[in-house]
Amino acid sequence: MKILGIDTSLRSTGYGLIVSEGSRLKAVAYGNIPNAPKLPLSQCLKNIYDKVSELIAEHSPDAVAAEQVIYGKNAGTMLVLGEARGAVITAAANAGIPVYEYEPRKMKKAVCGNGLAEKEQVQRMVKTLLNLPEIPQNDAADALGLAICHTHSAGPFSTAAPI
Repeated sequence: MKILGIDTSLRSTGYGLIVSEGSRLKAVAYGNIPNAPKLPLSQCLKNIYDKVSELIAEHSPDAVAAEQVIYGKNAGTMLVLGEARGAVITAAANAGIPVYEYEPRKMKKAVCGNGLAEKEQVQRMVKTLLNLPEIPQNDAADALGLAICHTHSAGPFSTAAPI
């Protein structure tokens, strides 16, 4: 099974594609989709949509695992995050790929065994679990973590449902 994990952000969306073969996990591609601070919102959303569409076309994942929206104090920030997620969800929907969402705590628990793990713990565990040559950047590590989380949640007795 191929899973594309996406950690959505307007300025630096992380992505990570893994292949799961039984209990073996392998990273195929990971990185981030950068958007310059002065770039207009519409162009940032287009860049996210285009890169996610390109990753889907190139790798044909079976599923997309995205971070579930968490509530924040700044409504404007939450709205922009929702718009960026919309670009990701639309790219997947256009390709016929189901999207599953996971709370940050669930991802951290799947990767580190602790839902309150710090960013650095997630990065180190992702490196270890996927046998990466170096620690991945924050956004990419979270995206890979979401993909790993999906592998733990997608078994025959799973209650995970696409959004």
